[in-house]
Amino acid sequence: MRRGLVHVLAWLLATGAAVTLSWWGVHTVMAGTAYDPPRALPITAADTTAQGSKPVGSPTARPPRSQSPSAEPPAPTPSRAPSSRAAAPGPSASVGPTAAGRVKAYDTDGGRAVFDLGKADATLVSATPGTGWSMQVWKTESWIRVEFSRDADRVSVFCTWHDGPPRVEVGTY
Repeated sequence: MRRGLVHVLAWLLATGAAVTLSWWGVHTVMAGTAYDPPRALPITAADTTAQGSKPVGSPTARPPRSQSPSAEPPAPTPSRAPSSRAAAPGPSASVGPTAAGRVKAYDTDGGRAVFDLGKADATLVSATPGTGWSMQVWKTESWIRVEFSRDADRVSVFCTWHDGPPRVEVGTY
């Protein structure tokens, strides 16, 4: 009886160690990937007709359902167009007005941050780090900060609206 109990105990210890090691390995691999939000594609200037091309419909845009078959399809929405990254920090292009406010993009050396600036608040539309840069976002009820970092370089895009309409500051440190 004692011999059988020793075998069961040894089996339990080996199985527990194997399960723990497997869980730790899977957890380590999945920790940085499975639950991170997807990174958004950068939004480019909405005026693509200035380059001589017509706006192309977005691959994810779907026309609204209509009750009558004779309804006209909606106008195509602008898609990504090739553009060059601006070297100077600051607002690069106003993407266009929305129901809540106006969408403005800020190109920096570290990446691009796009905000929807309302009359009394703002929301982050997207933030995309440049090649080789990483990004971190902080949000509160009265400000949003997007920080792009690479080695010792830091670029911060800071949007505040606690004491008036939203304003955006871009800083390098």
